[in-house]
Amino acid sequence: MAVITKSDSTKNRNAFWNSSTEQKLQQLSTTRQGLTNEDANLRIKRYGANRLNNKKEVGNVQLFFAHFKSSIILILLFATGLSFFLHDRVDAAIILTIILISGCLGFWQEKGAASAVKKLLAMVQITVSVLRDGIVTEIASENLNPGDIILLKAGDIIPGDCLLLESDNLFVDEAILTGESYPAEKLPGVLPADTALSQRTNALWMGTHVQSGKATAVVIATGQSTEFGKLSQRIKLKAPETEFEHGVRRFGYLLMEVTLILVILIFAVNVYLAKPVIDSFLFALALAVGLTPQLLPAIISVNLAHGARRMAEQKVIVKQLASIENFGSMNVLCSDKTGTLTEGIVHLHGALDLSGNPSDKVARYAYLNSVYETGFNNPIDEAIRQTRQFDLKDCKKLAEIPYDFYRKRLSLLVAEQDENILITKGALAYVLAICSEVEMTDGTPVAIDEK
Repeated sequence: MAVITKSDSTKNRNAFWNSSTEQKLQQLSTTRQGLTNEDANLRIKRYGANRLNNKKEVGNVQLFFAHFKSSIILILLFATGLSFFLHDRVDAAIILTIILISGCLGFWQEKGAASAVKKLLAMVQITVSVLRDGIVTEIASENLNPGDIILLKAGDIIPGDCLLLESDNLFVDEAILTGESYPAEKLPGVLPADTALSQRTNALWMGTHVQSGKATAVVIATGQSTEFGKLSQRIKLKAPETEFEHGVRRFGYLLMEVTLILVILIFAVNVYLAKPVIDSFLFALALAVGLTPQLLPAIISVNLAHGARRMAEQKVIVKQLASIENFGSMNVLCSDKTGTLTEGIVHLHGALDLSGNPSDKVARYAYLNSVYETGFNNPIDEAIRQTRQFDLKDCKKLAEIPYDFYRKRLSLLVAEQDENILITKGALAYVLAICSEVEMTDGTPVAIDEK
């Protein structure tokens, strides 16, 4: 894990944590009401998309020709040229056709996989709440601009480097940048320009996430201009070659060496036997064409494409054909289950009382808490809202204490007819610690110590 103690920008004008919020808003030509939609459209053209990797998408032409760079394909292309040179146009056409079929198979499979991955990424893209024309709007994080006013709550990933405008019990996990596992408390203010990154309590950094509380902040930098973007540029590595690609490349080199040695030996023997030099040379070239495995690329592409099709039947997308061999040679595959091997959807089985019996009262309180909360929208709350709905015409939310790192519980004060009800949910031990009684099935309260 990389640890950053001080940015190079602490001694220059980019030290935004050393500016007041009003100064920064004025410098960014924005207000607390956010950017206008027109201004946002102009800025996205100026600053570019809020992405760490701004490489252009690989076009269809580039993707197609990428399948003709392997050593075996190059050998076959050389053999095609030799066949034309030797006036053997039929063999040349056959070899060229096989090469094109192989390339088209790989191109078609990888193009379809790329399209499917693009659609999946569009479904799971990160969104952020911003003020545009004074109205709270949900936009994709990649459309965020410097000068945007964003609203953050527990569970949100911070989409850019920001300066705090307002905060309420805000704690942010910055371990990805500072290495500190303990969340950092954030407060608006002005700090010295030489303040270390881990001590900049008025700044929020891209890639970190809100652990508890809520805040309003102005975006200062996006994409590769952020501290996280600079870090990612320094540790950027080229994608490693798969074992299958490595094996094919080595086999191609071996084939090339063997063919070259045989051609030279046969040519030398023919010359030694006093045969015409031109005829010997043409014979050696013809032998080189004959030694090349013309069907090998097609066989490889057909088999890999067949494997990709079988995996597609099991709802697995193969983005790169060569990766199938690597996948097949795995002994152990480790993966985070939640949201990766599952749909991330929770289904509520029932709302039970202390005795394990179904309880409408428990279900109603759970529903009130999940409907009125404004913090992190988790799958359990979504399941509660979808399973059963209650009439809320006589209810009114009075106050909310959001979930935070210390309390580990969320509390809502709700007015229902003539009484006020405080509904709390969270970690069981922390909820029980503030309770003195428990309600039995018949409505009788009993001290927890007696249970």
